[in-house]
Amino acid sequence: MTGTYLGMPSFPRAADASTRDHRLRANLRRATRTIRAKRDRAVAELDDWERLRAAGAAVKDRTLRHLDHYLLQLEESVTGAGGTVHWAADAAEANRIVTGLVLATGEREVVKVKSMATQETGLNAALAAAGIRAYETDLAELIVQLGDDLPSHILVPAIHRNRAEIRDIFRRRMADWGLPAPEALTDRPADLAEAARLHLREKFLRAKVAVSGANFAVAETGTLVVVESEGNGRMCLTLPETLISVVGIEKVVPAWRDLEIFLQLLPRSSTAERMNPYTSMWTGTTDGDGPRAFHLVLLDNGRTDTLADPTGRQALRCIRCSACLNVCPVYERAGGHAYGSPYPGPIGAVLTPQLRGLASPLEESLPYASSLCGACFEACPVAIDIPEILVHLRERVVEGGTVTLRGTRTVIKPAKRHATERAVMRAAGWAFDHPRVLRRGQRLLARTRGLHPGRLPGPGRAWSDTRDLPEVPPESFRDWWARTRGGPGREGEPS
Repeated sequence: MTGTYLGMPSFPRAADASTRDHRLRANLRRATRTIRAKRDRAVAELDDWERLRAAGAAVKDRTLRHLDHYLLQLEESVTGAGGTVHWAADAAEANRIVTGLVLATGEREVVKVKSMATQETGLNAALAAAGIRAYETDLAELIVQLGDDLPSHILVPAIHRNRAEIRDIFRRRMADWGLPAPEALTDRPADLAEAARLHLREKFLRAKVAVSGANFAVAETGTLVVVESEGNGRMCLTLPETLISVVGIEKVVPAWRDLEIFLQLLPRSSTAERMNPYTSMWTGTTDGDGPRAFHLVLLDNGRTDTLADPTGRQALRCIRCSACLNVCPVYERAGGHAYGSPYPGPIGAVLTPQLRGLASPLEESLPYASSLCGACFEACPVAIDIPEILVHLRERVVEGGTVTLRGTRTVIKPAKRHATERAVMRAAGWAFDHPRVLRRGQRLLARTRGLHPGRLPGPGRAWSDTRDLPEVPPESFRDWWARTRGGPGREGEPS
């Protein structure tokens, strides 16, 4: 992998390669099943879990219905507390804003808190192009950065790596980014963590600028919230002189009291803990305490377009817990890189095509990266009906229709690659509308059972490459019913 998602192949092609990587599949199977079991135990402790889910969904839905009001309130609160708010319509604008703010300080390096939003915008590459080096400080993100890799999981970005691989990455690359790894470094977790701690400590103490995201932004007070397990986030949020936070506009919640709900839902769904070890909150700036300058960059980048879709907008409830990834049989086998996005798994399959639009074969393929088993919906702490959105997006891919792109209502055409599928479905619809034709077709298939190929020819081959063709029964249900029960079914009888 290289450090960019650009030019990624469609999901079927990427997954075809990743599912053949036996070490990757073993790493994913072990990690996701461990996390899943721990989460189930943590959730089972709460008798009111389903009511918490409903409350979280209700707060998010109410916020999205009045998002313009709460964003303006957030801006007013942050500004009143001494911060500065910037609005970014897309990834390029967000990167320009952050790069300009860093350059204005005269610094040429920044430390970073784990941030999905900056992964989405490709900020590290934009900073590098301006001569600014960004250091990831989350342990898993550090592993990904040192390995010139890409995150493959929302919660555990290096989930596709095992301990031996991490040791080798540290030995090979740490010296290129700062303090080298110890010569006798082993793959014991404690040794790997200590090597990372020593490597990062000098960066925390030296850095004058930090970049973060936020899990929540409270409109009422202008408070931003970051939850994490290692303490690296708090080092970044308190030691530098300038703090820049890039936050998706959907992360806003109306009031301080709403955090009570989400600070119960998020840790149990993500790390299977009753509460996060580190919950850091900051409101603007305070003389003599923390950064002297605080900048909040509010990122749209397709979120307003997603908000305009009555079915798809529920994806904006997402609190980035990764519970859907850990229960998804497709993710467990294909891994996160196959999704070609910072947002892998079921939530990525519905969020990426909406944020980016159906811009390439990759986005068109993601709604199909699911078995529609529904496990993701059952696990989601804010009750996002991911299967419903997947089916909705599949319809958009195949049929086209009216969507919102960059704020403008636009009619998109059906995907060209689905022309055969549309023709087959039209033919099937016609046959179902003509019972006699359907019965004759069923009888013809039954009489030629021995001649049927194991795979479909032509365009249908892509479907049967990954599926067994169902066996045709000796007779149709109608004929069986007519033969055994004497009911309708023969030619000329009512259907």
